[in-house]
Amino acid sequence: MVSVVHSVATQGDDQHSLQTLSEGLSVEDVERLGAALTFVREVYGDAVLGSGEGIWSHALGMALIVAGLKLDTDSRLAALLFAVPAYDEPSAAQISSRFGPDVAQLVQGISRLNRLRPIARGFMAGSSEVGNSNPQETRAQVEVLRKMLLAMVEDIRVVLLRLASRTQTLRYYAANADELRVQVARETLELYSPLANRLGVWELKWELEDLSFRFLHPETYKKIAKMLDEKRIEREQFIADAIERLKGELSTLGIDAEVYGRPKHIYSIWNKMRKKGVEFSEVYDIRALRVIVEGVKDCYTALGIVHNIWTPIPKEFDDYISNPKGNYYRSLHTAVRCPDGRSLEVQIRTWDMHRHAELGVAAHWRYKEGSKSGGEDSYDEKIAWLRQLLTWKDEVADSSDWVRHYKQAALDETIYILTPHGKVVDLPRGATPLDFAYRVHTDLGHRCRGAKIDGLLAPLNTTLKTGQRVEIITAKQGGPSRDWLNTAQGYIQTKGARTKVRQWFASLALEETLADGRSVIAKELQRLGQGGVNIEELSRKLGFARSDDLFVAAARNELNLRQFQAVVRGDPQTLVDADALEKPAIALRRPAEEPKGILIVGVDKLLTQLARCCKPAPPDPIEGFVTRGKGVSIHRVDCPNFQHLAALHPERVIETDWGGAEADGIFATDIVVDAHDRQGLLRDISEIFAKEKINVIGVNTQSKQGKARMGFTVEVHNLQQLKRTLGLIHEVEGVVAARRG
Repeated sequence: MVSVVHSVATQGDDQHSLQTLSEGLSVEDVERLGAALTFVREVYGDAVLGSGEGIWSHALGMALIVAGLKLDTDSRLAALLFAVPAYDEPSAAQISSRFGPDVAQLVQGISRLNRLRPIARGFMAGSSEVGNSNPQETRAQVEVLRKMLLAMVEDIRVVLLRLASRTQTLRYYAANADELRVQVARETLELYSPLANRLGVWELKWELEDLSFRFLHPETYKKIAKMLDEKRIEREQFIADAIERLKGELSTLGIDAEVYGRPKHIYSIWNKMRKKGVEFSEVYDIRALRVIVEGVKDCYTALGIVHNIWTPIPKEFDDYISNPKGNYYRSLHTAVRCPDGRSLEVQIRTWDMHRHAELGVAAHWRYKEGSKSGGEDSYDEKIAWLRQLLTWKDEVADSSDWVRHYKQAALDETIYILTPHGKVVDLPRGATPLDFAYRVHTDLGHRCRGAKIDGLLAPLNTTLKTGQRVEIITAKQGGPSRDWLNTAQGYIQTKGARTKVRQWFASLALEETLADGRSVIAKELQRLGQGGVNIEELSRKLGFARSDDLFVAAARNELNLRQFQAVVRGDPQTLVDADALEKPAIALRRPAEEPKGILIVGVDKLLTQLARCCKPAPPDPIEGFVTRGKGVSIHRVDCPNFQHLAALHPERVIETDWGGAEADGIFATDIVVDAHDRQGLLRDISEIFAKEKINVIGVNTQSKQGKARMGFTVEVHNLQQLKRTLGLIHEVEGVVAARRG
């Protein structure tokens, strides 16, 4: 166990403090620490923090915790100097020159993290109010706060310093009751304790959890503490006997091991009682041993001895050596039943595993100070998992869309931006204020006209950075600019924002189509002298679900005027058969010209037509291009004409899908056949079209010097039918190649 001082007197003995802080350091580093102690004494004086604790007392307590974690000299110095920038600007400028640039950088990192405190507290206070927040959104927002905390630092030691500071604050509240401690405790359990867990700093994790639990649930805490105390003497004797027996068995096999009783953490006991629905007496690790040996082989030998002495409890064995936890925690865990019926938990690990288990990532900074011959490589190997760890892939078990979204965001590719109300929004690296606006709300993006970053006006194509506060300036009404879709100007970087802008312009095209259709219907009704007819009823009689569908059909020239006039006049003699009237007018168009079921993403019922240049067919990847007066032209994505148009007018590109067209559409496409010319060649190919029930709507053949090139325009249902046909044509005698045009 790492020995950490749990209380610090405000006027403590500097010499004694220096001796404790300097454990394991060189004479030169001891002198630096002594100078820092004198320096901060003068700077802080009698100033106090918002909690009421003296700044000097907090800094010293924080530094002692950092020393207990065996962090390097720079970290201990940064702990002492943490508040200097906030309380003495001239002195802050001296930190780099007096104590080194690395220390100054750590202190700056702490100052940046301190910006999160009001945000986190405001959010925690808001989410604790009944009915004030969606639970899934709350968990997701807490997850983003943790990520933002990590993203705002360049050195993970800054996070360890922040954890040490929070631990010292809770210790102060333990001795000085204050109503604010409940809010701090809630924030600790939500934000800082999971961070300590992910970084594997169990020494601080348990203390953060126990103290927070004590403040949040004082009665339950006292109840469990009392039950532990009532059985203390009996438990201590039981543990002593178990230690003696196990050490004797290990010694017999020549295994050098340290065996001792594992400390009991009240929060952990309560969690197990709550999650497993068991009573205090049924929690296995009320009585627990820890066994520390030299090598991995000894771990499994010790496990065999434990299972030989006592009876293993089924389903209570975990091998974290073969399968380490996400934070690289490694150990063997087992629970056994003793002859008297009492349970005992045993943890078995090596010394290296133990150092990591207690200190986590903090333990690895000592490797960096090792010899040049091997220390650096050892450090790099030990720390390699850190960047993967910080992506938080397995921290949250919730599978909801909200939480899954945040779990998948990679730390290196994500920035964290603050709204004016303190909510954190995550965005891809490189995002702009417009991306931020559209992420917050679509309408906010549409009406965006400017942005303030940290209170200062900034262009809408400014690249945002983690920790910035962005305020969007809006117009009362209006929509996006087409310039926003120009990639060269860099206004929008995220696909979601780009899609929303394109949908807005697509909806404008739909409105224009509806307006044209209304005009056509109104003129026709006026000509027939039926201006007062009920449009909705007329639409239903014509087989349309809504009047808008009727208007779209009229604008597309898909409305059969004889049917329309017959329904308006109510003249049955001029009507076509009833079955035709029940079908939507959209079914009357020529299938080869325009298939039904093409979906414009985010918009319904837009006028669409298949481009003649590339003749797309399912399942070709397609995109739509808004033409002037002819609706949306559907192209294959690899169509050269489309690529040229998209480069010139990116704002007119619309995401498109085949939708239901794949099932029952008919599509025109070109087939090109190269062959050695012979008599009967055209007849043989035509027979294949007939057998495959493919309608040929165009033929163009050329023959020169015994070589024939044939071009066919045919109607197919999908690419599978086309590929099958091309394969059959290729087998025809004399055919060299058959391909899609």
